[in-house]
Amino acid sequence: MTLEAIADVVGGVVHDDPDGVVVTGPAFLDSRSPVPGGLFAAFAGERADGHEFASATVAGGAAAVLAARPVGVPAVVVPDQQAALGALAHHVLEQLVDTRVLAVTGSQGKTSTKDLLAAVLAAHAPTVATQGSFNNELGLPLTVLRAEPATAYLLLEMGARGIGHLRELCAIARPDVSLVLNVGKAHLGEFGTQADIATAKGELVEALGDDGVAVLNADDPLVIGMAQRTAGRVLTFGTDRDADVRLQAVRLDEEGRPAFALSHESTVVDLSLRLVGEHQARNAAAAAAAAVAVGVPLLAACEALAQVEALSQWRMEVRHRADGVTVINDAYNANPDSMEAALRSLVAVGQGRGDGRRTVAVLGEMRELGESSDSEHDAVGRLAVRLGVHQLLVVGEAARAMHRGAQGERAVSGEGEEPVFVADNDEAGAWLDAHVEPGDVVLVKASRGARLDVVAQALLDVAPDEPEVAP
Repeated sequence: MTLEAIADVVGGVVHDDPDGVVVTGPAFLDSRSPVPGGLFAAFAGERADGHEFASATVAGGAAAVLAARPVGVPAVVVPDQQAALGALAHHVLEQLVDTRVLAVTGSQGKTSTKDLLAAVLAAHAPTVATQGSFNNELGLPLTVLRAEPATAYLLLEMGARGIGHLRELCAIARPDVSLVLNVGKAHLGEFGTQADIATAKGELVEALGDDGVAVLNADDPLVIGMAQRTAGRVLTFGTDRDADVRLQAVRLDEEGRPAFALSHESTVVDLSLRLVGEHQARNAAAAAAAAVAVGVPLLAACEALAQVEALSQWRMEVRHRADGVTVINDAYNANPDSMEAALRSLVAVGQGRGDGRRTVAVLGEMRELGESSDSEHDAVGRLAVRLGVHQLLVVGEAARAMHRGAQGERAVSGEGEEPVFVADNDEAGAWLDAHVEPGDVVLVKASRGARLDVVAQALLDVAPDEPEVAP
């Protein structure tokens, strides 16, 4: 598009464009990595103002800048860059008449499920998918603007922190298939109740047209209830006997990787994943159901799922040290439901090899839980003891209730080692250096802001030449 054409779409004014620049690449935010022919969206942040790097970014290969003020290089100047990106993405998507839009939301598991579904769709036809969890009002239009005329599937992860957020995202990119995974406790502090979360998540299925498909979790009452909120067809997944894509006979191997059966109509497929955690079986069932919704045969979907070896960064990443210590880095995010899934995976890995390997859970704060924060942290600490985790290490004052809960549970059961509390990541690293033993299985998990990924990396740096992806 020419800058004049972009300006017409977004309500902007062209500056410093004597040669009639044409944007041929996608929009992007990081001035350090200019996209050849792309449109640099310059924002003024808390630490840096992207406008100050506009000239260097264009010199590095970008075609032009979307800016709030003239920057001395070709630019479209607008009063609101975020709104302009949304308008531009909506306009571009309207031109991609052969592209089908699939949207994924849920309280937990949406990024992992999106990654699984992306692998299935990409094996079938050209696919553009959300990178990582770039799922908000900036990430979504930037993903849309990576699509091309040849893109068959545009897969969008959509996150919400309030009622109306998904409606706004769907106004930019109306889905043809809406996948809702679950209604959990993530962001309770912002929503207030799970009923409010369900109201917000259901906006994704309300956006469907008559020819759309709502893919819903048959095992979650708050999700299956959304069937009444869509004009589209409903396709269900889960362990419920009436689920359209049914998950059955889940079992774990010695590495904690799930094997199970998926069925749809007359087709039954046995599937083994290369990912760790029983919860990945449900994520795979959801991905398979969404793929079936766009016409991918179940067998083909399962063949692609079986090949997936890794998900987005810091999501159940498994590495092995030379001394036999296994590190499970799940430090990207955390909420009560994902904590339970991760702890169950830790215990499964520890027990799977039959040698009673010692399990260590390094857990930090779960954010955005509001008034329920203390009780939810307390419950996770108690759960760790009940599940049989040998050693719990709680990091940070905000997670102290987790330590108290574990102490209270251990006082009753007498199981496991005395829970340990440390004030910060440095103390956590020092404690682990002194106490982790060869052969231990260590889970590291917290909300992103706790930065426990640093602790996980420090564990691996003990043997920098040896860690590798689990077989």
